[in-house]
Amino acid sequence: MKRFKYIFSTISCCLLLNTLSINAQVLDDLTQRKFDYYFFQALNAKALGKYDEAMDLFQHCYALDSTNANVLAELGAFFTVLEESNKALELLRRAVYFDETNFHYNMMLVGLSHQMGLLPEVIDIYNRMLELYPNRIELLSELANAYADNGDLQEAIDALNKHERAVGVSPNITLNKFRLYYLMDEKEKAFGEIRQIIEQNPTDIRFLIIMGDLYLDDNQPEKALEYYKKVAKIAPDSPSLILTMVNFYERTNNRAAAQAEIQKAITSQELDIEIKMQLLTRYIGILQQTRQDISQVTPLFQSLFDQHPNNTELNFIFANVLMMQENTEEAIKHFEIFIKDNPDNPVGYESLLRIALENEDLDKVIAITTEALTHLPQETQFYYYLGAAKFQQDRFEEALQVFKDGLENAQMPPRMQSIFLGQIGDLYHQTGNQEAAFEHYDRALQIDPRNLPVLNNYAYFLALAKRDLPRAEQMSSITIREEPLNPTYLDTYGWVLFQQGAYTMARIYLERAIEHGKDNPSAVVYEQFGDVLYKTNEPERALEAWKRARELGGDSEILNKKIETGTHHD
Repeated sequence: MKRFKYIFSTISCCLLLNTLSINAQVLDDLTQRKFDYYFFQALNAKALGKYDEAMDLFQHCYALDSTNANVLAELGAFFTVLEESNKALELLRRAVYFDETNFHYNMMLVGLSHQMGLLPEVIDIYNRMLELYPNRIELLSELANAYADNGDLQEAIDALNKHERAVGVSPNITLNKFRLYYLMDEKEKAFGEIRQIIEQNPTDIRFLIIMGDLYLDDNQPEKALEYYKKVAKIAPDSPSLILTMVNFYERTNNRAAAQAEIQKAITSQELDIEIKMQLLTRYIGILQQTRQDISQVTPLFQSLFDQHPNNTELNFIFANVLMMQENTEEAIKHFEIFIKDNPDNPVGYESLLRIALENEDLDKVIAITTEALTHLPQETQFYYYLGAAKFQQDRFEEALQVFKDGLENAQMPPRMQSIFLGQIGDLYHQTGNQEAAFEHYDRALQIDPRNLPVLNNYAYFLALAKRDLPRAEQMSSITIREEPLNPTYLDTYGWVLFQQGAYTMARIYLERAIEHGKDNPSAVVYEQFGDVLYKTNEPERALEAWKRARELGGDSEILNKKIETGTHHD
């Protein structure tokens, strides 16, 4: 059923919120004809997907007969979809009250009750249903689950035992009982359940492995090995057994045996490549945990390449191993092999992109993301990094188009839409279109009012333009509340205060900006700090700050004039 919006009239809401008589209504002939007409019209509208119309018609039916179980159940279903759970619950309870033996209504009610966490009510409903439908044995399993969810583990086991008496021993029931006994720390009973199923299924290796694992968890590795050996006689090449033995050797601190088991499996001709890759990944993990030389896996990869020359997932895994060995050049070759065979899989491009970003190679970033977008035009991350790289290269018009294309084509959540709109705003500001910049900042904040970079940039550019300063202060204050040590946000807030003439407060925040930005000092911040020092009657310190700004790369005509004259003019 589709999710839909429906605006209820005041009369309709009152009808639903105020429960009428608990007794079933008896309709006169005229009212019954009206009811039947509206009801069948509602069913037709629902079948055609006209859900607003259907709900309106069901409400008309409710107005005529508030005790009709069909109508109550239909409206309950609608309110469930609308996530108005309390209304839906009341309606479904009434539906079951007026038609207690209706299996469908009971299942709707128990489903919603479970969803709302009303576990005692769920248990009561299942117990009542079992009285009404004693042949619906499957309800015992649901009742057991409800008891377990409510923490009533023994009652859950009792329900499963009753189920088992009705249908006989079955793996599902046995495994459920085993799980419950284990949770109750009754290990012998848990073991007994598995022994019972093994007696009935002596060649089913699943249960033999479970029994071995139980003994292993109970610090009885010798007994565990007995069961694993039984599995080896039945299915010596079973992937489950291989993984189990690797785990056994790891748990018993026999890493050499674990590695030997993995190596044997990888070179085997019997196992599927998927299992081999899983084991190889496990082996790599062991080597990392034990700080052994990761290059030990290289011969195993070569063996797999020989066996499966067309499986490029191996190239991807091997490329990551090469990255661990800091062999970036070879890793890139294998990532490229993977990409060529899997052009619609983003992980290959993302791996190359990480390398390019670490090396700050903007041209490579642009090449990788451009290629990725030819195959994956819906992937947000490639638009973002392509636009950001072009932004850093001062290719503002191109970057602007990339972010616009991303908004149009990519599948992105609202928060990312806000980020893209913020980037577009920044780019419009760079190209001198201040009104378009502010428009896009507004759109970004409508989607995510706590987009801190947008709040900061918007406030800063408003301050530079000496425009709407109260709003600029309000936006900037949000950023420093969220990140009080961020030097960029502190600088913006200080500059907004400066433009408002609050020089003493501005000085405090600009000093904090300098203090928290000392690892990456900014010419702009020092120039602004000089301005505020001049306004607070410290011209000598102001001159020092302006000179420091020039040392940091500040080279504007205005800054030079301040240094030459030792003065500042608005």
